[in-house]
Amino acid sequence: MAFSSTIAATRRHVLKLGLLATAAAASPLLVGCQKVGEKAGEEAPSFKGIDLTGAPYGKDFRLTDPDGKERTLADFKGKVVLLYFGFTQCPDVCPTELTRDVEVLRLLGPDADRVQVIMVTVDPERDTPQVLRNYTAAFHPSFLGLYGDAQRTRETADAFKVYYKKVPTGGSYTMDHSTLTYVFDPEGRLRLALRHEQSAADVVHDLKQILAGK
Repeated sequence: MAFSSTIAATRRHVLKLGLLATAAAASPLLVGCQKVGEKAGEEAPSFKGIDLTGAPYGKDFRLTDPDGKERTLADFKGKVVLLYFGFTQCPDVCPTELTRDVEVLRLLGPDADRVQVIMVTVDPERDTPQVLRNYTAAFHPSFLGLYGDAQRTRETADAFKVYYKKVPTGGSYTMDHSTLTYVFDPEGRLRLALRHEQSAADVVHDLKQILAGK
């Protein structure tokens, strides 16, 4: 990614992140008298990520895995899902994100089996099924790459308020894209947006609460 494109994408991301955090703080989005995941008599969870509990978007996806199987959130019921939008030729942000996820699984210990990391490519033109398979496996054997055609990719990104754009670079191109990771609880409900700059320890702090049913 060209340096100027990286800076521009970072500025756009910071602005969007600020707006998202403001919206999350201003609209608790209560279900009845309590938030989803909050049990009567218990304190609400204290997340380090952006609390999206009850958000009206990011309900589901319908994408294809490298084996050609169509996948939706229902396939991962019982697990916490970390959903990230990126692409395999990303030189910095995506590898950093997935490397953090590897550390998250390590820190979770036995609970790592209850977490599924998914990367949705925003570059289906180049990220073929085999390319996706090899890329995610290079980080962790449990990581899963999903893809759609151009229209399905755009529809899915829009459903999650994800920004991405093709940027020409000489004779080729790169992709500017937002860098939040979305977290779903074991019931398939959107709960969190994790910032790119959050540490693995911060992510584990949040996931342990969700795994505990908070």
